[in-house]
Amino acid sequence: MTTSTPATAKLFDALSSTAVRDVSELREIYEQPGANASRKQVDHVNDVARQLIACCPLVFVATAGADGRCDVSPRGGPAGLVAALDEHTLAIPDATGNRRLDSLHNIVETGRIGLIFVIPGREATLRVNGRACVSTDGELLRQLTAVGKPPRSAIVVRVEEVYGHCPKAFLRSSAWKPENWPAPDAAPSSARITLSHLRDASLTVEMIEQDEQDSLLHRYE
Repeated sequence: MTTSTPATAKLFDALSSTAVRDVSELREIYEQPGANASRKQVDHVNDVARQLIACCPLVFVATAGADGRCDVSPRGGPAGLVAALDEHTLAIPDATGNRRLDSLHNIVETGRIGLIFVIPGREATLRVNGRACVSTDGELLRQLTAVGKPPRSAIVVRVEEVYGHCPKAFLRSSAWKPENWPAPDAAPSSARITLSHLRDASLTVEMIEQDEQDSLLHRYE
């Protein structure tokens, strides 16, 4: 459920009224990309990209539903979580989560996906865009045991675009430098965020923390 107030709607409307309206206007703000930035996009998973994907334990999955609502979800597991079946096909096993199935719903509706592959300690990332479907093919699922056992389903990606991102975002954020990480109590915990969203006076942070720990114990069930 989403909530909005007249004040927040008014703020967005005010900013939207002066927003960029077309690509030509956008291009007046920025220079053209360099030649290499345009040329390094390819339409398949080559040997180097396959090696990177095989080392990757974390991938961010972006999808959009038929109503235009977008979703980005992290998927993690052992290195090689995502299988490269051939140079045009990837398979992502579904692991037990909160069972909302937001990503899977969107894929069933629109058949599109975007991926960002992240390797801890490495600043460079790999972006993959393409078509997608949700498969329950038994032979395929038996090959995808990175989550501990064959999954109930897998996201199969027909690769259309593969692009290696430069490391600027991770360098600027110091994401892999522990000395620059915020103190543990500087940001709300997962349990505090959940409690603030649920707005249920019968719940406590400790209760939600226990529920989170229980769910991690049974994450492969």
